[in-house]
Amino acid sequence: QVQLVESGGGLVQAGGSLRLSCAASGRTDSSYAMGWFRQAPGKEREFVATINWNGYTTRYADSVKGRFTISRDNAKNTVYLTMNSLKPEDTAVYYCAARIGVSTITNEYDYWGQGTQVTVSS
Repeated sequence: QVQLVESGGGLVQAGGSLRLSCAASGRTDSSYAMGWFRQAPGKEREFVATINWNGYTTRYADSVKGRFTISRDNAKNTVYLTMNSLKPEDTAVYYCAARIGVSTITNEYDYWGQGTQVTVSS
């Protein structure tokens, strides 16, 4: 079992930045790929970014490419999502998730955090 706890969400003005963190505990085998997803009110949960176990492979949703960066520090069992040039449409609950192997598919992830709210005001 892997437990995931997100932090770093909050309220920010459009154009601003935030950095989300996801701390892993339990069976924190660094071979897990990590992903960030988000869910806005009334919408399905959607893929944002993913990173493989050693950080060499990353993938992003087109909507965040060039603005968001996913990274990880395996010594700290933590994955980050640095979000720049935030837009009101980025407002959502952001979740981190873990699985073996990189994937952009929500249902393929085995472990999930509780989420952290990000609100971008216009």
